[in-house]
Amino acid sequence: MVEKKESVLGHIGRAFIWSASGIKTAWKNELAFRVEAIVIIIFIPLGIWMGKSASDKALLIASCLLILIIELLNSAIEAVVDRIGTEHHELSGRAKDMGSAAAFFAMLTAGIVWALIAYERFWGTS
Repeated sequence: MVEKKESVLGHIGRAFIWSASGIKTAWKNELAFRVEAIVIIIFIPLGIWMGKSASDKALLIASCLLILIIELLNSAIEAVVDRIGTEHHELSGRAKDMGSAAAFFAMLTAGIVWALIAYERFWGTS
């Protein structure tokens, strides 16, 4: 079977549509994603205000987006595991637990970044 050569713009357009579909699916089906997204929508403007430098602002925003990225990957892992079967299996439990741990570490990372930058902004020496 001969594959039709796709254009770069066509590929980018389809990738954007698939990504938007993934975000919509996560919003509809994942409570954790909705809660984190709402909190992050509030925190991003706060990070823009709180960061002194462009790198501070980038770290504050990126640490928030990392939470959403990891949550999407965690949800994808859970969906694949559930697709395989709903009966308890040690490997399925490990996969879900490790995905959850990754989400925890993303939140911990964001908390550390925000705390350090907030300390420097409000209590550090100028």
